[in-house]
Amino acid sequence: MASAIMQNICSERSDPQLWRIESAGTWANDGDSVAEGTEIVMDSRGIDVSTHRSRLVRREIINKFDLVLTMERGHKEALQIEFPDISNRIYMLSEMIGLTFDIRDPYGGPLIGYEKTASDIERILDEGFDNIQILTSLVDN
Repeated sequence: MASAIMQNICSERSDPQLWRIESAGTWANDGDSVAEGTEIVMDSRGIDVSTHRSRLVRREIINKFDLVLTMERGHKEALQIEFPDISNRIYMLSEMIGLTFDIRDPYGGPLIGYEKTASDIERILDEGFDNIQILTSLVDN
């Protein structure tokens, strides 16, 4: 959800060609399609995620990015341990608005959980967009 929402925000607020936005999971299975709840909630926002496939985060993926945003504290900690040389690029999504809280994966839960997660992600990415721009410009590659 987060990558699709961020792409949507970038297309509205910035030149989308300036951004490279991708998704990878700390405990993902390569090739899985999105959950039905995700597709329903994203469709209701006019965002098509039907072709999205999951993938496990790997060094060759994560090294390409100036900023890595995680949903949960455990994800951030795991990535910082696995990739200590780029730990300064890894943040929780909630940190973009000056807070620290987990955004739980709604997988397997009721549709209202997917809706809440999407709304939380939208709010944070919208309110934190300026911080995201600043952080991506500060990182030494």
